[in-house]
Amino acid sequence: MSWQTVDQLDVAGQAVLVRLDLNVPLENGAITDDLRIRAALPTVTSIVERDGIAVCMSHLGRPKGVDEALRLAPVAARMSELLGKPVTALSETIGDSVAKAVAEAAPGSVLLLENLRFDPGEKANDAAFGSALAALGTRYVNDAFGTAHRAHASVVGIPAVVGREHSAAGFLLGKELEAFGRVLKDPARPLIAILGGAKVSDKLAVVRHLRERVDAILVGGAMAYTFLAAKGVAVGSSRVESDFIDECKSLLESEGAPIHLPSDHLTATAFESDEAAPTTGEAIGEGRMGLDIGPATIERYAALIADAGTIVWNGPMGVFEREAYSRGTRRVAEAVAASKAYSVIGGGDSAAAVARFGLADQVSHVSTGGGASLELLEGKALPGLTALGA
Repeated sequence: MSWQTVDQLDVAGQAVLVRLDLNVPLENGAITDDLRIRAALPTVTSIVERDGIAVCMSHLGRPKGVDEALRLAPVAARMSELLGKPVTALSETIGDSVAKAVAEAAPGSVLLLENLRFDPGEKANDAAFGSALAALGTRYVNDAFGTAHRAHASVVGIPAVVGREHSAAGFLLGKELEAFGRVLKDPARPLIAILGGAKVSDKLAVVRHLRERVDAILVGGAMAYTFLAAKGVAVGSSRVESDFIDECKSLLESEGAPIHLPSDHLTATAFESDEAAPTTGEAIGEGRMGLDIGPATIERYAALIADAGTIVWNGPMGVFEREAYSRGTRRVAEAVAASKAYSVIGGGDSAAAVARFGLADQVSHVSTGGGASLELLEGKALPGLTALGA
């Protein structure tokens, strides 16, 4: 399938409904990190510089109905500062006052609807709510990859009414599509997948889908212990999802790209402990739990990464938020950054890790959507992309 990007959309004199991801962190009503607002500016600027009216929309937090602490007025104020022009914050998402404000807006104006999730019709993909949003404009742009896997009204309801011919991907979403297309469709070889995180249950579908597409899978994080248990390796009191041992064993015994598992670990007697004692092999003693990959595993994984042509990474190698168990994730991140491979970091904790280690600008692409990127790697069709014809 193909899609058009915002710069290909005729927007002059048109009200353009722009789904953004402005879900920024707030503390006492103040924005503590405006990265997502800054990331949205190129798409908004493209619209207003061509005399379109940018009718922006986003969710913020997880409100259960109207929540005064989660209104988007602070976001509008920061957008205005960054754009150097007024951004009108509306106090509702739909209704007569909103329709009037949009109708009276001059070309080049920017408006921001109130928090979409104040209305239950957003998450429910209510047809009436989606139609009411769509009635505010004649064009639609989706630049929120982080919600592309959600069949919400602002994601799929609006383009269904506006029509694909009048819908487009924003610049951020376009970059995501290009990046994952480069990984999944015609990658430079070897293609290495690095998978980590806490739950093996969250990644088994990814392993199954990627097994026939990649040249190797490197596993770390707590999910590795269920795989090791499936091999019959002692893992002490490490986190194991016993309901998935049989499936892990089946994957290890089936044909496909090799699944590399940690051969040593950093362990502790309790999760809260920072003792980080290394093992001498893949087995973990009774009463101890693995919280990071060990030095031998780091060197083995780094060597495989160094030879890669394409890398996709989703999930940390250990409890990287704590210094005692950050080395595995840090060294893997450094290896990815140092490699000549095309590298895609799949959002979520992986993105947080490369940012924490100051390496985000040394990889090819850092995804803005953890859940969405994971579903792409599982081979799922994302509702938000399907709505655009992508």
